[in-house]
Amino acid sequence: MAKNRISRINEEIQRELSALLRTVKDPRVQDTMISITHVDTTSDLRYAKIYISALDKSKEKELLKGLRSAGGYLRRELGAALQLRYTPELVFEADDSIAHGAHILDVLRTIEAREALGEETQNNEEAKS
Repeated sequence: MAKNRISRINEEIQRELSALLRTVKDPRVQDTMISITHVDTTSDLRYAKIYISALDKSKEKELLKGLRSAGGYLRRELGAALQLRYTPELVFEADDSIAHGAHILDVLRTIEAREALGEETQNNEEAKS
């Protein structure tokens, strides 16, 4: 039962923060396309890890600094919107799962290409015999 509640709270936090990010006035946050990929809240609702993915990876460190500086504002607005006993402290982290998935896809394509090349070489050797 508690896990279901935490997952619903995570979804609510993700939805509300996605809307609130558009209202942040910090230029480090305004000038970047941001996506909240995942929210992980502790069971006591004291901390929430917010995983952020940015379109421009070169500005990711500045983006995280901007989000950390706007953390108080975001937490206050989130508390007003969610009606929880405790509004969790927001901890922003960069999410590299998209880049990691792209790397895995590249590795799989490389293996596929090697296998196709090996089969082609084997077929050519059989045709010569």
